[in-house]
Order: sequence, then C-alpha cells, then structure tokens
Amino acid sequence: MRGAGASRRLYTDGILHSQFNPRRIVTGSVWDLLWLGLYFHPRPQPQRALLLGLGAGTVARQLQMLFGELHVTAVENDPVHVRVAREQFGIEPEFATIHLDDAKRFVARYRGPRFDLVIDDLFAGRGGVPSRAISCDRKWLSQLQRCLSPTGVLSINFADHDELKNSAVPAMLARNSPVKSAFSLRCPATENVIAALLPYAAQSADLRAHLNATPMLAAQLQSGGLRYQARTLTSASYVAPQM
Repeated sequence: MRGAGASRRLYTDGILHSQFNPRRIVTGSVWDLLWLGLYFHPRPQPQRALLLGLGAGTVARQLQMLFGELHVTAVENDPVHVRVAREQFGIEPEFATIHLDDAKRFVARYRGPRFDLVIDDLFAGRGGVPSRAISCDRKWLSQLQRCLSPTGVLSINFADHDELKNSAVPAMLARNSPVKSAFSLRCPATENVIAALLPYAAQSADLRAHLNATPMLAAQLQSGGLRYQARTLTSASYVAPQM
C-alpha cells in the first residue's frame, strides 16, 4: 500500500491493482472505463453488478458513489486484496458481497440472478508487466454472457489493442449474438483497452451526451479529469487506433 494525500494505491508484484481518492469519483485512468459503458444509456440504473477481479475495490467504490442502491458481487482470489479492500478502501459488506474464489470456477458454477453489469478485470503479471489472468476465448465469453441480464452491459479489460484483437470478441460480433453495439474504450494514461458490449444500438456521441447530462460526471469531463476515447468495435473493421 502507498498513499499520497487522500489517495491510496495497492501494488502487487510491481503492478498497480487499485487506486482511489474518496474526494474524487474518477481516477483519470483505466478504472473509469470499466463502468463507462453504462452511460451509452441515457439513464443507467443498474441494480446488480458482478466484478471479477476486485483488487482493493476502486471500481466498487466508484459504483457505490454513482449508484447508491446498486449491490456488487465481487470475486477475488487474493486474500490480501480482500483485506485491503475492507480495511483501507472502505468496501462495506452491505454494499459488496466478496467471494474469495477463482473467477473462472465461480462463473462456471454461477446459477443465481443475472447482473446488469459484468466487469472482467482479471489481471496478473510479474515484474510490473500485467497480462490477462484468463484467456478471453469463445467459451469464456459465453459464460460471461450467461451471467448478464437481457439489458446488461459486459465490460472486459485487455492489456492492449492486440490482446483485444486476438480475443474471441471480434469473432463473436460476427455471429448472431445478443450484442447490438460494441466499443473499444481507452484513456491517455494507459495502454489498456476496454471492450464495452451492449445489448442495444448506440453511437459514441451518445456516451458524451449522456455524461454531459450527468452532473456528477459532467464537471469531471469538462475539467479533463474524465478522459477517454471511444471507437466502434466491429468484426470486419477492427484496427488498433492511434492515440
């Protein structure tokens, strides 16, 4: 754990897993992108979220600030991360149910109520170089979609554009799937790319319009605290864009 003012950061094996400042809802980095796909909808009101890869709870705290009534089910395989989330990041049991478990096993066995948001943020690595902990193949995508409600949003974190391009996501978009719109999301602070998969038709302009109509986020967008680039993601024309 490291601190700077009100900010807290969790590093494991040289990799930054979580950072959060309770005075600011946005981080200016990849964590903002993991829930940003909800705002392709004009009035997102998620009630249940599945967070695969809790870290110390950055995204869980952001979701709490954005959607007070939402309940998070989080899956994390590192007991130290869970302890830090509870003791240092303020992840309270009434807001988030944490399962100390392997995410792949949890998802394969899950048969409970479906979620309005599923976030796959499963990363590991050594020497400060992160990589996905689970291959995003066709089977994994199918299991994630099974956890989604019919109107749910799926958000998947990739280390870079090549990792997304080589995953099963582009091929899935070519099939007759429940995904009606897909976007790649990036911010200048990181090479990570988030695939936001939506069950309804949307355009990148919708996201900016809806963020500007949300007072809590509009100020951050206008001040540059919330930074992102959204590109339409298709099976036929996906090319890594230049920042």
